[in-house]
Amino acid sequence: MHTTNETTSTPLLSAKMLTCIREDRILFEALNINAYSGDIIQVEGPNGAGKTSLLRILSGLSVPYDGSVCFNEKNIQKVREDYHQNLLYLGHLPGVKGEMTARENLAFSLTLQGLNPSLAEDTLKDVNLLGFEDSLASHLSAGQHRRIALAQLWQTKAPIWILDEPFTAIDKLGVKALESLFLTHVDRGGCIILTTHQDLALPKERIKKLTLEYRFF
Repeated sequence: MHTTNETTSTPLLSAKMLTCIREDRILFEALNINAYSGDIIQVEGPNGAGKTSLLRILSGLSVPYDGSVCFNEKNIQKVREDYHQNLLYLGHLPGVKGEMTARENLAFSLTLQGLNPSLAEDTLKDVNLLGFEDSLASHLSAGQHRRIALAQLWQTKAPIWILDEPFTAIDKLGVKALESLFLTHVDRGGCIILTTHQDLALPKERIKKLTLEYRFF
């Protein structure tokens, strides 16, 4: 498997000798990752290779069988509050509540990040949900659910983005807007680690790839 490596600066996020075991099967072992300011790291591999498990470990939602994850060279388990203030994690499921409107869902997410919830309406315009602000999420499509979740990216100040399949159910215009936002974010000093089953329409030199292989034992 391929890992990222740099020697010119301190990584924002690093993983050292990570091993993950699920149901007695080793998904990956002795995995090292360094994510620096300006990095876009695409995690690749077949279903079952451990891509989502890796992102959950990197975000602190799961604990590895072995190894450690560090934020600014400090173990994230010891600086959890500081790390979470500098992290935006979006999982494979959008996490949208059907009984709330699009505006209420986004306002709630912004509040959790310590951001102004009144920004929700304007931000929904950035993801082409103008006119759906007061629609119940239960009445919206899967793609619209995904856009509600992704709208956080336009407001967050977190430098580290960990995104699991962010392009799911997003149309071509939405993908293009998201890719443009990715470049803006990393050019401002952030980093992104993501999974996606589609090729990114970004300059190849801007993307680092980490490939996980399916292991049978």
